[in-house]
Amino acid sequence: MAIFAILTLCTACGGSSDGEKGSRGVKVIDINLTEEEYAFGVDKTQPELLEQTNAFITKIMEDGTFDAICNKYFGDGTPTAVTPCAYDETKDQLVVATNAGFEPFEYTTDGGATYLGIDMEIAALLAEYLGKELVINNMEFEAVCLSVGQQKADIAMAGLTVKPDREEHVAFTKSYYYASQKLIVKADDTTFDACKTAADVEAILSAKDKTTKIGVQNGTTGQFYVMGDEEWGFDGYNVDCKGYTNGSLAVNDMINGNIDYVIIDAAPADCIAAAYNKMN
Repeated sequence: MAIFAILTLCTACGGSSDGEKGSRGVKVIDINLTEEEYAFGVDKTQPELLEQTNAFITKIMEDGTFDAICNKYFGDGTPTAVTPCAYDETKDQLVVATNAGFEPFEYTTDGGATYLGIDMEIAALLAEYLGKELVINNMEFEAVCLSVGQQKADIAMAGLTVKPDREEHVAFTKSYYYASQKLIVKADDTTFDACKTAADVEAILSAKDKTTKIGVQNGTTGQFYVMGDEEWGFDGYNVDCKGYTNGSLAVNDMINGNIDYVIIDAAPADCIAAAYNKMN
């Protein structure tokens, strides 16, 4: 689909991530280390909701709605804030489990009263499509699929990569986004400048030992990639993997000299780098 070409070519969040601000800046090594697919995770006891959500995904892909939403975060559009309702078991509601620290897919700028992000805008439209009120439960990323599996939420919408162990808790919809992991380094770090392929980056990382510290977001593919995961076929690296609740905290820790690198999803990596370089 056209949107995937757009996502590859655009610089996320309209900013630069090349570390132009100097030694206090950061840069993203523009090499895809993995190939992944994002999907939403539906409560297994609600097969009708899975069917309806898949129909909705097909609809927004075909009528241009998905492209328009992505343009708000990868192009020149303006994001639309989403204001959820309070949970009320007497009402017909769609309860969404998310982790609102994963810009540009889900995040908040006002303490949680409203939400922004690709997934959150899709959630609002999905609720409208279903004729339901939208409720958003913000939680740690590692709890998102578990919450749905325990019927505490109807659907997980949190930049979720399709992964077998998550299928123990949720039924995945059709994929709606193709993603990858990328490496963030300090702007003046030249270690990976000559790299052309993922294999080049992996060769350098494979030569590192436990004195090298790499930051990741807890429970994400970045963590599985660094630590190793048999289901994914990731061998992992002999480094010290440091987990954080979100990528921004990891980047801050890198700038402060506590870790060496950060590996997170490509779109958040670009957003965090652009935002950080703009501030510094």
